[in-house]
Amino acid sequence: MNHPELDRQTVETRLHELRADLKAQSEASQEARDTVMLDQTSVGRLSRMDALQGQAMAKAEEERRQLALKRITAAFQRLERGEYGECIECGEWIATQRLQWDPLVLKCIECAD
Repeated sequence: MNHPELDRQTVETRLHELRADLKAQSEASQEARDTVMLDQTSVGRLSRMDALQGQAMAKAEEERRQLALKRITAAFQRLERGEYGECIECGEWIATQRLQWDPLVLKCIECAD
């Protein structure tokens, strides 16, 4: 049974919104993750270093987004199995406010410590 204090439709809507937002962010940042062109005639050394650093940061952000997308998929799977809202460590219900703040959370506050 999913969390008794949460409406499944509301949770699904929130997860769909999160997924759409992450995918939009991913598409918008594609250019920042593209290969940095090292044209030494038009760009100085420091500018190239800045561009490479920006690319590395964009790639790290994309990795975090992809991890969040996997967590969203896992949340949908927990909903289907009737396990959404259960702490994966102790099996108790996660506080409703905690799930509303972060619908991807896996542990209750006591087990998260």
